[in-house]
Amino acid sequence: MASVKVKFRPSTVVDKEGTIYYQVIHNRVIRQIKTDYRVFREEWNEKSGVVILSANGRTDILRSIKERIGWDLKRLKAIIGRMENSGNVFTADSIVEEYQEATREQSFFRFMEGVIVRLKLLNKERTAENYAATLKSFMRFREDSDVLLDEFSSDLMMEYEAYMKAQDITMNTVSFYMRILRAVYNRAVEKGLTEQRNPFRHVYTGIDKTVKRAIPLKAIKQIKELDLSMNPSLEFARDMFLFSFYTRGMSFIDMAYLKKKDLQNGILSYRRRKTGQQLFIRWEKCMQEIVDKYQRNGTDYLLPIINKVGNEQRQYRNALRLVNNKLKEIAIIVGLQVNLTMYVSRHSWASIAKNKNVPLSVISEGMGHDSEATTQIYLASLDNSLVDKANEMILKNL
Repeated sequence: MASVKVKFRPSTVVDKEGTIYYQVIHNRVIRQIKTDYRVFREEWNEKSGVVILSANGRTDILRSIKERIGWDLKRLKAIIGRMENSGNVFTADSIVEEYQEATREQSFFRFMEGVIVRLKLLNKERTAENYAATLKSFMRFREDSDVLLDEFSSDLMMEYEAYMKAQDITMNTVSFYMRILRAVYNRAVEKGLTEQRNPFRHVYTGIDKTVKRAIPLKAIKQIKELDLSMNPSLEFARDMFLFSFYTRGMSFIDMAYLKKKDLQNGILSYRRRKTGQQLFIRWEKCMQEIVDKYQRNGTDYLLPIINKVGNEQRQYRNALRLVNNKLKEIAIIVGLQVNLTMYVSRHSWASIAKNKNVPLSVISEGMGHDSEATTQIYLASLDNSLVDKANEMILKNL
């Protein structure tokens, strides 16, 4: 049975990075595959054969290398699995050859993995997560069998759309995945790696109206006035929800990475990790009350979401999962029928601003949207109450 091992070759030069390579072993024959992944000796665990995520300022780079190694191993194991299942005789050389052939011919999986790594290096974690989820779905559809960029076709995308529909995936999610794949494909076209064949022209890439996610100001007040002092986890979830609402629907990932230095002279400034756009928010008393409640020394972060250096992304994800679970309990307490999550605070701020006749341009700027068109899509299905009232008046005259 064939196997793959990850190995590290240290540099002969002192204080220089060494190189990671793969050993493919089959029938006692060993072959090597070179990589361009480089780490220092102290960043490599020889016994376990894994990269060590150190806290020396290279955490993001090391995490990216670790993820790419994982993707490479998954591809190698998929190749070995196909060869073993075929029943044909194969060698260590044939495994290496197929792996390198896919690399030379610009495989889509590998190209998209590279896009995801670059997004993470640009600190666009949320976007990277969405791209990773899309790639994972597409790989399931392909049963881990890679596809070359030149093989991307309209038929392939229609098959993928049919696959998702058969899984009872909503059309908005289908569109979401398709739009991400289209963005990656178009990037490959721009780089001259493949020709533009418009493979997405026959699949759905629109946006359906979604279930209402906003709650009225009255409900926000109810949540604010809850006495949760006997349940710290519920209180923390409520406070994070309110902080997001107070700061014009700030996303949880942006809250997590806020630093104390971002607050100066009564102005909170930060860059949206999704778009890179810089926003400025006047600091209000209600915001300070939450920060004071969770005041901590020995940390640069403003809120207690990321608590230590290292594994920041995992800390953020765990905190978001905990907060969203506790918000569901809060929704039951106040009798809300919506699925209360951190995202609802963002929708609610936009909806309430709209109902207060705040101009669309102001809402768009406040939320950090790239354009008013994005805000219009965002608000399209938030509140149908005016239309419902108009319909009720018409029906009464029947």
